[in-house]
Amino acid sequence: MATKWVEGARVRTLPNSVAPVIVGAAAASVVDRFSWWATALALVVSVALQVGVNYANDYSDGIRGTDSERVGPVRLVGSGLATPKAVRLAAFGCFGVACLAGLVLVALTGLWWMVAIGAVSVAAAWFYTGGSRPYGYSGWGEAAVFVFFGLVAVLGTEYVQAERITWLGAGGAVALGAFSAAVLVANNLRDVPTDRTSGKRTLAVRLGERRTRTLYVVLVGVPFVVTVVAALGTPWMLLALAAGALVVPSVRTVTGGREGLALIPVLRDTGLAMLAWALLASVAMALS
Repeated sequence: MATKWVEGARVRTLPNSVAPVIVGAAAASVVDRFSWWATALALVVSVALQVGVNYANDYSDGIRGTDSERVGPVRLVGSGLATPKAVRLAAFGCFGVACLAGLVLVALTGLWWMVAIGAVSVAAAWFYTGGSRPYGYSGWGEAAVFVFFGLVAVLGTEYVQAERITWLGAGGAVALGAFSAAVLVANNLRDVPTDRTSGKRTLAVRLGERRTRTLYVVLVGVPFVVTVVAALGTPWMLLALAAGALVVPSVRTVTGGREGLALIPVLRDTGLAMLAWALLASVAMALS
């Protein structure tokens, strides 16, 4: 029973929520404002939102019937492993955990205006595939991922600790936003045939496969451009270039024209490259 819920949570996507908090906390440590409890609460918020949006996506796609021919990880509603009501409750439960942790965080820091950011984040998580006009079906998913799992997650984590935004934090936000968007691009590239049939107008469907493959390469290249630029002021940042070894096979797979199931390792490896970049960049910030 528990196994299906773990699979439905899509744990392989968790680097999208863990990596930004790591980098945001590291950026705060550069200005001697690291807080372990603020980092822990930010991590709970980020991970709960990530799992919540995965369940919400499962629910919304499942009741619309767009998961019936899905290639990839198990879908609880689409495969009949769980009822739509149960999956929806699981999504709302995760959002509730994120809201509770977020409220504790703003109460302890006194940054009450950030409640508005939290509310927008939860709304974005639900309406990605929920509601009558989900923006994920209109090609805006990658932009939202860049904003919320890049800019908001990294800079929010840094700001609740340092109460300021640094250039290293901003660079890290752009890098991880690009990585997260690349994961979604790979996911949507894999699903182009089924999404086109079901009427989902994702960015990959709109661009076509050739241009989507080019977009993936550009996005995974952005973090390494950020690395080189950041190294001009913090040479230790060059350590993060080592994460490129994890993403090179994915670039070869995508540019090689692979399709369907062959693209599933790209999602995993891009996520691992993101996590590796975050850890290496954080070590570099600590050494600086």
